[in-house]
Amino acid sequence: MSTIEIGLWVTGGLMVMVVLGMRVAFAAGLAGLLGLVWVFWSKRSYDPEMLGWAVGVAVKTAGQVPHSKVSSQALSLIPTFILIGYLAYYAGLTRALFEAAKRWVAWVPGGLAVSTVFATAGFAAVSGASVATAAVFARIGIPEMLKVGYDKRFAAGVVAAGGTLASLIPPSAILVIYAIIVEQDVGKLLLAGFLPGVFSAFVYAALIIGLALTIKGFGPPVTGFTWRQRFAALPPALPIVAVVVIIIFFVYNPFGDAWGTPTEGGAVGAFIVFVMALIHGMRLRELKDALIETAKLSIMIFTIIWGVLIYVRFLGFADLPSAFADWITSLHYSPMLILVCILLAYAVLGMFMDAIGMLLLTLPVVYPAVMALNGGEMVSAADSTFGMSGPMCAVWFGILVVKMAEFCLITPPIGLNCFVVAGVRPDLSVQDVFRGVMPFFIADAVTIALLVSFPAIVLWLPSLA
Repeated sequence: MSTIEIGLWVTGGLMVMVVLGMRVAFAAGLAGLLGLVWVFWSKRSYDPEMLGWAVGVAVKTAGQVPHSKVSSQALSLIPTFILIGYLAYYAGLTRALFEAAKRWVAWVPGGLAVSTVFATAGFAAVSGASVATAAVFARIGIPEMLKVGYDKRFAAGVVAAGGTLASLIPPSAILVIYAIIVEQDVGKLLLAGFLPGVFSAFVYAALIIGLALTIKGFGPPVTGFTWRQRFAALPPALPIVAVVVIIIFFVYNPFGDAWGTPTEGGAVGAFIVFVMALIHGMRLRELKDALIETAKLSIMIFTIIWGVLIYVRFLGFADLPSAFADWITSLHYSPMLILVCILLAYAVLGMFMDAIGMLLLTLPVVYPAVMALNGGEMVSAADSTFGMSGPMCAVWFGILVVKMAEFCLITPPIGLNCFVVAGVRPDLSVQDVFRGVMPFFIADAVTIALLVSFPAIVLWLPSLA
């Protein structure tokens, strides 16, 4: 049996374990370790006396992964971005942001839901975690919408869908993970996510306004705010803008040299929000809660990374990524059609896996294939298939695949954001939240189609860097 055949069998076994409910981290780690044993033993012609040797080499190979990969400086961005979000919540910045959005936007049809979407987008700019964003606004936005007569299922859907914006709008933990897997520049990917994230928020808002205009009593506008009240709501929300500007200037300074690395920008942003939280009266218990929640989410992400990277190491020995890339490029179909089919496969796969695990498992195989479709990692824009250079294609595909990961956060039966919202609101079942997010599937499909059709939405900002 060839190593590629071993790779296919092990990958099939991994998918079975995931579908049966095993955690992605443990399923991937187990599959990777067994796969390494199988590959090394096959190189000794399955000699029974060499099985112990194969196990020893596989364990040593897998054991090197956690430290060698997770000690990367870029991964330190993840806990700092998550901490920023939790500290911003305890500093009262989320409430101020929601109040400002309500006073300025709630007068439009479906205005309170639109305000919630824009507030989640603003909070996403200081939080790298979709789950944290959904949890925070389930406490803030849903009660406000219920007061004016919104259907509770749709109100929950607005929050769950709005929380996904944190996957694109920098700082984004998933974009950092993508950058590390494919070995691309973190700063450019964070910049690239800004416009698509804002664009997604406006598409959500357009959907809500359209529903409010066509369905009677769907989302009554909230009026009565004076201009004085609107301007008075801006100063409490300005600290979020300040943090976003500081992080962006660390990543990319349009007026000169960058101030530092993205990692340093995340650390400075966390410190600034920490000071703001202290000024707003954060107590020791609240600080402890923020640190514990940050640690829980960070450990979950790092555990998935550890397990999946063992599987990725096995894929390298099995030579499966290059074989898949060769197969993709040999297909006699339009490259754009193949790309669309890959994105649709992500939509299906996301029904059974969480976003981070899905990307970690698939990108080592799918990314080389997409790069090969475009003409290679170092191809110029003039010679490429999709009309962009290799590095820019990596950025463009990264935003597309992370947007698909956003989509998976609200798709049944695994949609994590929906479970989070239902967990925060005892009056809502998970089924209620899944029904509420259904209209947003259309909005996400429109957004992805436009990002595929008009790559400039993604590539304009990183091209300036």
